[in-house]
Amino acid sequence: MENLDLKQMSAMVDIIAEEKGLPKETVLDVIEQAIAAAWRKDNGDRDMNVRAVLNTKTGEADVFVSREVIEDELAYNPSTEIPLKEAKAIKKDAKIGDQIEEKHIVKDFGRVAAGTAKQVVIQRLREAENDAVLAAYEDKVGKIVTGTVSRVESRLVRIDLGRATGIMPRSEQIDSDHYSVGQRIKVYVKNIERGERGAQLILSRASAEFIECLFRQEVPELENGTVEIRGIAREAGRRTKIAVMSTVPGVDPVGTFVGGRGIRVSAVMNEIGEREKIDVINWSDNASEYIREALSPAEINKVDIDGKKARVFVSPEQQSIAIGKQGQNVRLASKLTGYEIDIELNKPVAKKKKQNVEDSLLSAIEESTEE
Repeated sequence: MENLDLKQMSAMVDIIAEEKGLPKETVLDVIEQAIAAAWRKDNGDRDMNVRAVLNTKTGEADVFVSREVIEDELAYNPSTEIPLKEAKAIKKDAKIGDQIEEKHIVKDFGRVAAGTAKQVVIQRLREAENDAVLAAYEDKVGKIVTGTVSRVESRLVRIDLGRATGIMPRSEQIDSDHYSVGQRIKVYVKNIERGERGAQLILSRASAEFIECLFRQEVPELENGTVEIRGIAREAGRRTKIAVMSTVPGVDPVGTFVGGRGIRVSAVMNEIGEREKIDVINWSDNASEYIREALSPAEINKVDIDGKKARVFVSPEQQSIAIGKQGQNVRLASKLTGYEIDIELNKPVAKKKKQNVEDSLLSAIEESTEE
């Protein structure tokens, strides 16, 4: 077999598996895929459904081509279909819809086919190795890890995590962050995306979950259940609102998260950048009270709720505070509470005209005269 020694490849299965840290079955499957691809290159076309079986003891390989049985006298694709009459010559009890496999003994490949096989082996082994490494990170999903910036691109940042490399898309980055190669940063492992090109580790610093994990590192009361996070609304790099509650009477949840002299919330802000402000508020099961808290630091006069809509009344001097810069405060409050919030001004109450003493006396005299 020109430029493709099957016996040598058979002997290398165990060595490659140990070197790459992959199961022997995975390496064998990769080599068989390569043999099938090479055979298809020399003897068939890309539409063919081909599989190969390699005997690691003898170093010999067989190829099986599968075709679907169709009715006789119909137009068909000989690469993927076979008429019933021809199928019966191969398998007597064949019927329409069956898959018929034809066996071919692998003898030799041309130079081009051998090159194709080598490329398939290299690519598939790299993908399998990457999948195996990422599988080891499945228990890290939903957690914070520390990595090193290995490459900064226009649409993403690549982070070296040691055994694996993850990517942080533009949508998962904090706008105010500036990344440089070699920089050590904390990232949230959002998920593992699997596609045709293999698995990819997706990292984030812009998600609300990143904020929650940072607080979990700073607030031990979260782990023992003394306090809870009931909701987070975030615009990364600008502002975050986090609603908290206590499960133990007498414990101040907001004070617990802020910490003495603000040390806990400051630690979180140091990680995400001080340009992003964090509002820690009390959660309430009373919708009106929850909306009031969510709109802090604005002072609210009245809240009217109709379904999932809320009309919030404020004084003129509190209107801009309630709405926030470019509508940010009310937007985050709406996202946090789940209510569509409209900010309205209080209607001024008409004042009655005061009467002086003389007018009052005259009115009294006129009333008594009329009687």
